[in-house]
Amino acid sequence: MEYRVVRFEQTMLPLLPRPQQPFALIGRLAPRFDGREWRHSEELLDAPQAKTYAGDVYDPREYIGNPGKAAFLAMFKDVCVGSIRVHKRWNEFAHVEDIEADAAHRGRGAGGLLMDAALNWARERGLRGVSLETQDNNLAACRFYLKYGFRLGGADCLVYDAFEAVRNEIALYFYYVFDEGNAGGER
Repeated sequence: MEYRVVRFEQTMLPLLPRPQQPFALIGRLAPRFDGREWRHSEELLDAPQAKTYAGDVYDPREYIGNPGKAAFLAMFKDVCVGSIRVHKRWNEFAHVEDIEADAAHRGRGAGGLLMDAALNWARERGLRGVSLETQDNNLAACRFYLKYGFRLGGADCLVYDAFEAVRNEIALYFYYVFDEGNAGGER
């Protein structure tokens, strides 16, 4: 499929925020720290399960003309089929707030193009790289980030503890560091 990625602008306000769509839970990425670096393995479920997170609450106008934030949309023909939101953090990394693609367009290249846009945005600002956070049970997302060239940089088993519905999830932090010669983003 042929996608194009565009920077979100004022005329596109009706396109964001996008409703959350279910995704398949197929297992989890099990992190372990050996004292020097993070390693991981996969634990697969016997049968896939569907999960949908609550909708993101944000003002899309914050991403228009803001030098410290940006949003990009993946377009197929004239329809928005995915988006990514990114902002500059205190540690000189850009941070992906959210990346999503319609279920029918997952695994077809839209996500990679959106990630390319976020990395290019960070490079244009002279940042060190890009970070993001996901959950250990979103194995498909973890696989996507690792294949793209991100590496696991940390885990937090308490960050979701106040929320009953996600209390057992572990936050995983991934990093794409520009000076490490990563293969991702080279499409």
